[in-house]
Amino acid sequence: MPLEIDLSGRVALVTGGSRGLGRADALTLARAGADVVLADIQVESDAGEEAGRYGVLAQAARAQGLVYTEATAREIQELGRRSAAIRCDVTDRDEVAAAVERTVSDFGSIDILVNNAGTLDHVAQLADQSPDLWERDLRVNLTGAFNCSQAVWPHMVRARWGRIVNMASVAGTLGGFGQASYSTTKAGLLGLTRTLALEGARHGITANAIVPGIIGTEAFGFGRAEMSERMIRRTALRRPGEPQDVANAIAFLCSDLAAYVTGIELNVSGGIELFTF
Repeated sequence: MPLEIDLSGRVALVTGGSRGLGRADALTLARAGADVVLADIQVESDAGEEAGRYGVLAQAARAQGLVYTEATAREIQELGRRSAAIRCDVTDRDEVAAAVERTVSDFGSIDILVNNAGTLDHVAQLADQSPDLWERDLRVNLTGAFNCSQAVWPHMVRARWGRIVNMASVAGTLGGFGQASYSTTKAGLLGLTRTLALEGARHGITANAIVPGIIGTEAFGFGRAEMSERMIRRTALRRPGEPQDVANAIAFLCSDLAAYVTGIELNVSGGIELFTF
């Protein structure tokens, strides 16, 4: 009998769902049967006045029309699933609480949380790291995941079933030259993941972390060509991954096929962490 990832009847909340990994995650969960709510600081119908608060990548995405939060929700609805796009700043606990309550009210439950929202544009060696951007990265990448996890937790505890997936990075496991704030927050997510796994186990909640390597998202395209080529050469498979590669792993971790998998960091990295030469 073939194994199938079946998320029918489940409701997922995906943060940072406007593009890239979040968009791919949301669509893949929907194709597996889940209803999906996308939460993002950027929504097409919003004026976008706050994009500047979240760095040059957010500004560039808005300027180039690379915001697909509402479009992705419509695409999911065309698959026959329920979906909604919610503007939500994961650093704002009131907005997070409102997004979770709306999900539960409109969709009936919240079974899956994918903490994907993050910043990636603070690149400078230690002496030149901006204290303001350091604090911003902590708030978005690490505290944002904590805020969302804490908000969904009582609903999952009551249901005695839940899946939390945190989006870490090889920068968190290997370090990242010129990425002190980003690497620190992604390493912190691994500690948060293990703690959620320990505390959630008695309630039927699993928590796992995805550790992506070089993935060909829109953000990857904004990088310097020579740096991108260096990272690809360091990857054992000698190519960037696709957002779908990450989404496939997330769908598995959210399914009953992974019911006995919790507290892990799953590399979806093409072998960039291997001794490659």
